Amino acid sequence: MAEFSTSVQERGDISIINLKGFLDAHTAPTLENNFTQLINSSKYKIVVNFEDLAYISSAGLGVFMAYIENIRDNKGDIKLTNMSDKVFNIFDLLGFPLLYEIYKNEEEAIKKFSGS
Repeated sequence: MAEFSTSVQERGDISIINLKGFLDAHTAPTLENNFTQLINSSKYKIVVNFEDLAYISSAGLGVFMAYIENIRDNKGDIKLTNMSDKVFNIFDLLGFPLLYEIYKNEEEAIKKFSGS
């Protein structure tokens, strides 16, 4: 079975979800729980760090689509950072760069929240 884990850090009013391993249909509920907990805590400024993510499936991508509307309705956003070329290509293929802001690193994404 593919390994997957997340960790959440707080940087002021911004929540950072760090992904590690393989995000697919079996592991997607872990990330869904992270988003649900943040929304339930009224934390809508979210950065997702993909630095240690080796693989993402369409089910993994679906997690982002499931929560983005609720988060944006609450004046927040999900910003994506540190994607490997392999992971970025999957997002790019499905048109995600039109829907989400993708940054090279965490600091760039955090600065964008500060500027808004």
